[in-house]
Amino acid sequence: ALVVAMPKNKGKGGKNRRRGKNDNDRDKRELVFKEDGQEYAQVLRMLGNGRLDALCFDGQKRLCHIRGKLRKKVWVNVGDIVLLGLRDFQDAKADVIMKYTADEARNLKALGELPDTTKINETDVTAMGEDEDEDVPFDFDEV
Repeated sequence: ALVVAMPKNKGKGGKNRRRGKNDNDRDKRELVFKEDGQEYAQVLRMLGNGRLDALCFDGQKRLCHIRGKLRKKVWVNVGDIVLLGLRDFQDAKADVIMKYTADEARNLKALGELPDTTKINETDVTAMGEDEDEDVPFDFDEV
């Protein structure tokens, strides 16, 4: 019996996949500066559930929530520079309003909006020497 293998599906489905997916975030958008009640921050770690830990450039560490408009469309990663809306009723929490691309972050740095210590390499995950798993004293005899 001659077995003719059916062609493998390599795509992601039909034309419907491309519908309603407007990729308009690639084009040049205006560089947004912070206003009152807003702060720049760098993502320290993702917590899932649309939440993350960010180190604000006013020196505070805050629990941030990604707003619905960004949640599905913009993927926020550790080390990204984001713009936060601060909550006047709770200082420890903030909302991610937008994410800056690497070159936008570099522009902000060049304009003096971000401190010079800010690392904007996409690869550098540990932000500003925040290695939290260093010098943990472990005695392996106890284990």
